[in-house]
Amino acid sequence: MTSKTVHLAVYDTLADWETGHATAWLARAGFTVRTVGVEAGRPVTTIAGIRIVPDVALDELRPEDSALLILPGAEKYDEGDELAPFAAVARAFLDAGVPVAAICGATAGLAREGLLDDRAHTSAASFYLAATGYAGAERYVEADAVTDGDLITAGPTEPVAFAREIFARLGAYEGKRDAWFRLFHDSDPAAFAELNG
Repeated sequence: MTSKTVHLAVYDTLADWETGHATAWLARAGFTVRTVGVEAGRPVTTIAGIRIVPDVALDELRPEDSALLILPGAEKYDEGDELAPFAAVARAFLDAGVPVAAICGATAGLAREGLLDDRAHTSAASFYLAATGYAGAERYVEADAVTDGDLITAGPTEPVAFAREIFARLGAYEGKRDAWFRLFHDSDPAAFAELNG
């Protein structure tokens, strides 16, 4: 993988807490994080009321220019098909062999797109995805986060496990991922020295 650019999808009602660990620590590892919206330059507003101006328009995003596409959850995923184009782009990324990481509501978007039918995955709860009518229920895994090839999924309460899976897929923090996880997930003070040693 030659690209060191990670693309973070942004849209109204984005769940702010779900991708912060991943994006901040990827930036510290030398990746460039660029935001992708329906339109470049048109601000979106997160659940917290924070305005984000996307760097790139969704229709200009190409898998070959990216190391990873991150899809955070958002209330909009449960309110209609407005965010369906993001799931369609996720399909293009997966078809091109470029990883996609989806958390919370974004997993429902992927389920509706059929991207979870043949891949191990997780989400907020199995019944949440079942409500989409998808055909992948037998591939649902009760876990903090799940990686199946190029697809990473997690539930809304697991941003640290989500980040750990992303780091592993991108080869970031080799030899230090366990310490990083123990520090931020388990509040293990001994992990601080390991991480910074």
